[in-house]
Amino acid sequence: MLHLGTETGSRTTAAHPETAPPAARAQRAPADGPCDLVTVPARQGLEAVDILRRGADQEAVGPVLHDGACHTLGFLVPPGTADAWDVPGSACTRTDGRGLRIPAELPVSGSGWLLPPASDAPVTDPAVLRKALGQAARLIEAADNCQ
Repeated sequence: MLHLGTETGSRTTAAHPETAPPAARAQRAPADGPCDLVTVPARQGLEAVDILRRGADQEAVGPVLHDGACHTLGFLVPPGTADAWDVPGSACTRTDGRGLRIPAELPVSGSGWLLPPASDAPVTDPAVLRKALGQAARLIEAADNCQ
């Protein structure tokens, strides 16, 4: 897994980002701004990227990292996302000022960009990512059950 800071575990009392008003959720990372990182298994992450890119808002997915072995994908999300992230099977890492910024050099040796950052690129909206990861998990479960 990509590790950049302090991982948060599942919390049943966490506030869900999708309950925030749309204006509060729609965040762009400022140029050279900090961000958090949501890591997921590669299969689920790739499905989520496809779901996000096929959606109505083609720009719903921001920069995405992969580890060198392609076991995990990391979605860049707004800073503070880790405080309320509780999606099973994933982790959200606070960068805690450790330098993960957009545009960024690769933060972990051996990693690479699946979707590279642009200087004006938005980070992935946590509420939109949460929904895409849920849909991806259901698709994977259905595919596995058909085999």
